[in-house]
Amino acid sequence: MDPATATALLEPVVSAEGFSGVVSVSTGEDVVFEAASGLAHRALGVPNTPSTRFAVASGSKGFTALAVARLIEEGVLALDTPVRRHLGGDLPLIDDAVTVEHLLGHTSGIGDYLDEDELDVADHVLGRPIHTYVDAESFLPDLDGHPQVSAPGETFAYNNGGYLVLALVAARASGRDFHELVRTEVLTRAGLHRTDFLASDRLPGDVALGYLEDTGDRTNIHHLPLLGGGDGGAYTDVADMRRFWRALVAGEIVSGPMLETMTAPRHLDEGEDMRYGLGFWRYPSGPALVLEGCDAGVSFHSAHDPGSGLTATVLANTAGGAWPAVAVFREMFAGT
Repeated sequence: MDPATATALLEPVVSAEGFSGVVSVSTGEDVVFEAASGLAHRALGVPNTPSTRFAVASGSKGFTALAVARLIEEGVLALDTPVRRHLGGDLPLIDDAVTVEHLLGHTSGIGDYLDEDELDVADHVLGRPIHTYVDAESFLPDLDGHPQVSAPGETFAYNNGGYLVLALVAARASGRDFHELVRTEVLTRAGLHRTDFLASDRLPGDVALGYLEDTGDRTNIHHLPLLGGGDGGAYTDVADMRRFWRALVAGEIVSGPMLETMTAPRHLDEGEDMRYGLGFWRYPSGPALVLEGCDAGVSFHSAHDPGSGLTATVLANTAGGAWPAVAVFREMFAGT
């Protein structure tokens, strides 16, 4: 895509009243459009810039899936590994037939601790003090007590809890802290030096605070875990997302065959109007790979076409901020 076309399409999005975030479009290593608007810290008047880091909510599921894929390539796990093998007596309501592959592809049928169909993005969804959520084991009480809703492998249903279970299984199977596992096996391998799981009570100065819609300066600090888990909680910037996609398709994180397994579309989510593989979304048609996330004070979408090298990312520090840019991205990638 040429700079003039990208600018014409996206400049109105970035300059629109209420947008707070960063939009970036590149082809290969060439940035063709990049602009920021709004405030990273409203009380102090700190502006967003292209180097501001933002939370990505469920975009983190891609990192979780890749960490699990690395363990599969190392022989620590397999797609058909029953998760009961590593859960032991924990979470007894999860069907014994549920496998790693079921969790990766949202076909496990387990009851979800955070059912997005039943909750509003601004709801307080965590049942215990925020500061107690610090590692994969911390989420066990929230995951417990939710009955199985369908047979494993029977139905695609987006499931946040499934990715928390994946993080727990990955940590126990490898004997490593989940966050360190992601750093070592995904972020470091991809050269992502500005991407990490960050604690919400000590965010660095280059990180945008997440703001609730229509509430002035009220942030999302009471809505999310202190330290995110397998279903969300990573922070990044647009430059690292460019690096991520290049490293991914170059085989620097997982092998080509494993990447093909993870990104091959398996299910159509009509509500999202996207296809899903194992940790990655795809548009309804075309080659683009997609990561997306939304939470209180967070919205994120990044798409990449491995053939053309076209990458488009929007990071916003409100729950609704990203979606006008996403509508433009869909048009852009429809022509690739």
